[in-house]
Amino acid sequence: MPVGAVATYVVALTARTSLKIGVYAALGVATADGLYALIATLGGSVIAPLIEPITTPLKWISALVLIALAVRSAATALNQHRRLTSSSPTKPPPTPTPTRAYFGLLGMTMLNPTTVIYFTALVLGARSTPSLLHQTVFVIAAFIASTSWQLLLAGGGALLGRALTSPHGRLSTALASSLLICALATQLLLTH
Repeated sequence: MPVGAVATYVVALTARTSLKIGVYAALGVATADGLYALIATLGGSVIAPLIEPITTPLKWISALVLIALAVRSAATALNQHRRLTSSSPTKPPPTPTPTRAYFGLLGMTMLNPTTVIYFTALVLGARSTPSLLHQTVFVIAAFIASTSWQLLLAGGGALLGRALTSPHGRLSTALASSLLICALATQLLLTH
């Protein structure tokens, strides 16, 4: 499974917050993948030409959202690090609710044109028109595969968060993931 900017964000979000938040975020990504699999099976050959003209604006929007999230994550990490290392107590940054994590990652993944193009290419690559049973199995399998992968990423983020409990460890991890997210968002803009 490819690890892109969204997957990196799931890991970083879970490491920064909790496994529960990460699970909801992972389910948001998996829901988007399931929806795109459904859309691709129902009208893949019709959707591909319609999406082609807006692929570039969607890439820009997706990249800008990812970069904004990376900047916000880095700023939150820096503020939290300052709070933890200063002598004066300050209010910790707000943790997203599970619902907000779910819908945030659902929206972020739905903005990613690569996902729908990927699922459409899978459907178009089939030699024959799949039956309703095959389409249903494909959608369910795509959702289950995405769910298991995203939950594995969230679990990895939870382990990472537990292993790096020092203020410097959390700051380093958050800044590294923010840089990686920015690099992957930039790569998204540079690919055709």
